[in-house]
Amino acid sequence: MEGRERIAIEAVSPQIDCGRFPVQRVVGDDLLVQADVFSDGHDEVVAMLLFRRQGERQWQETMMKRLDNDRWQGSFPLPEPGVYQYCLAAWVDHFRSWQKDLRKRHAAGQEVSVDLLIGVGIIEQAAKEASDSVAAKLRLTAAALRQETGRQQAVELGLDPTLADLISTCCARGLAVTFPRELLVRVDRKKALFSSWYELFPRSCGGNGRHGTFNDCRALLPEISAMGFDVLYLPPIHPIGVTKRKGKNNATTAQPGDPGSPWAIGSAAGGHKSVHPELGTLEEFQGLVRQAASLGIEIALDLAFQCSPDHPYLKEHPEWFIWRPDGAVQFAENPPKKYEDIVPFNFETGDWRELWEELKSVVFFWMDQGVLIFRVDNPHTKPFLFWEWLIAQAKEKSPEVIFLAEAFTRPKIMYRLAKLGFSQSYSYFAWRSSKEDLTTYLTDLTRSDAREFLRPNFWPNTPDILTDYLQHGGRGAFAIRVLLAATLSSNYGIYGPPFELCLGEAVPDSEEYLHAEKYELRRWERDAEGNIKQFIALLNRIRRENPALQSTCNMEFYETDNDSVLFFGKIDKDRKGSLLIAVNLDPFRAHSAKLRVPLALFGIAPGRSYLVSDLLSQDNFLWQGEWNGVHLDPNLSPARILRIRTWTRRESDFDYYA
Repeated sequence: MEGRERIAIEAVSPQIDCGRFPVQRVVGDDLLVQADVFSDGHDEVVAMLLFRRQGERQWQETMMKRLDNDRWQGSFPLPEPGVYQYCLAAWVDHFRSWQKDLRKRHAAGQEVSVDLLIGVGIIEQAAKEASDSVAAKLRLTAAALRQETGRQQAVELGLDPTLADLISTCCARGLAVTFPRELLVRVDRKKALFSSWYELFPRSCGGNGRHGTFNDCRALLPEISAMGFDVLYLPPIHPIGVTKRKGKNNATTAQPGDPGSPWAIGSAAGGHKSVHPELGTLEEFQGLVRQAASLGIEIALDLAFQCSPDHPYLKEHPEWFIWRPDGAVQFAENPPKKYEDIVPFNFETGDWRELWEELKSVVFFWMDQGVLIFRVDNPHTKPFLFWEWLIAQAKEKSPEVIFLAEAFTRPKIMYRLAKLGFSQSYSYFAWRSSKEDLTTYLTDLTRSDAREFLRPNFWPNTPDILTDYLQHGGRGAFAIRVLLAATLSSNYGIYGPPFELCLGEAVPDSEEYLHAEKYELRRWERDAEGNIKQFIALLNRIRRENPALQSTCNMEFYETDNDSVLFFGKIDKDRKGSLLIAVNLDPFRAHSAKLRVPLALFGIAPGRSYLVSDLLSQDNFLWQGEWNGVHLDPNLSPARILRIRTWTRRESDFDYYA
């Protein structure tokens, strides 16, 4: 400790758990950093934000600006994926302190000749610390200041703000204080923040009861692209075990021809680095990846670190599993539920290092096949340290890789997984249906510290989740939920075709699909009457064309007079692309509501008329004042996505305000 240090640096943000974990951003962001920086007494302070890409030796720096109450702010760009470091340094600025006092004394008419000499001494000392080119300029300035005979001219020279900037940024940093921690920001590619997922079982793409193949899946790519999805997520594509195979509707005994659950991975045909023989070959999978890419779609694979009892690992590495006293391997269970067709790894094995390396090789194998997005099954049932290590290893191999955590678990566990490296996280959105629930939940996600590390991905359904809302709400419920998912969150997904076909038939008293595709092949009439494919395609087009919908945390909730209508805004950076969205949350009946439009946000004077365009229906409305009405029918138009315009001097033209 240097006893002469006078600077305090406190309350640095953003930082997660005192710097234990990185904050998360995407390419193209600027990281905005704030801190309390102050000194004893009345001297001026300089605060500098330091930053560099991890692995670089040289720090870059940018001067921070003072806000109110000793709060300072600075930012730096994040041009590439990877990990960046940032820190702060601050020092007492004796030259600016001298300038401040000189200005006051001169304004009061006091004698300042001695003060000018003090300034000369500060400049000459700074010249000793500066580079040669800067030192030469400072010496010339000091000499000129000494030689000035007219006090007014000397004062003007001493108060030159460019002189203060020169001294503050390049020298005069004696007794500078550096924040004791180097903080981290993990930067993902933009798809980590903005993506539209479509889940599909390739084995159901065959038709007429035939087991589908990768080539059958390729034939559906144009349709999926036309709906506007840019991520096609496939459940596990590996060989499926026979022992304890589940039958239709999760029956404990399979019948001949039952294909089993894809999550029961491994058989005599191979394990996690093999493909199910009935799906095709590895080369055909690579063809699927390439064709999808040509249509702007990435293939996401399910990463399920578990085995069937037939997986080769059980014979090759019995030490990686738990064995019961009767000699049987311990299957997975969540009492009273039993999953006899699945065997979990024992992450407490003494050979954990070998297990970790093998599982890493699985990820690397599929990355080598062109897969850079993984949906991770039940990550909360594996050690946190394992995921932190594995994700770091994968991102070192390719900073482009993205991991989605399928962790429907307690909030603190979900948050921990996001902190240690998962790019996106499943959420509780599926069960939030009331206005109060949605407002509270979204406020927590977008206004708490969670916004710094957790990127939610909203799914209204999954192969495991068919909520009561979808079971009983009919076609309107599906339209409402996909619109909410696609507009509230910049990342969202659906499990289709059941979703776009609005299928809500469930096992009684459960959220399980009846005739679940997890356990049998399904034949889908993809263009059946009543489907909402065109509605979904319109939503995805609106998302692509409006940057305000490509972020999650740019959200504001607004007032309505009807608790069945949710009204919120997605605010664009320059506000001109901002959108207002009103949604009827009731799938059974139409609702009218008065909406309180935030006129000040758009610079609209009270009493002024403005044009409102609905991006969904293409209808236009002339509104005036704060309160205006909408009528929302879940079976016709469950929502409005509104853009506000104001008249310019020429009434024939419109100037976008939002």
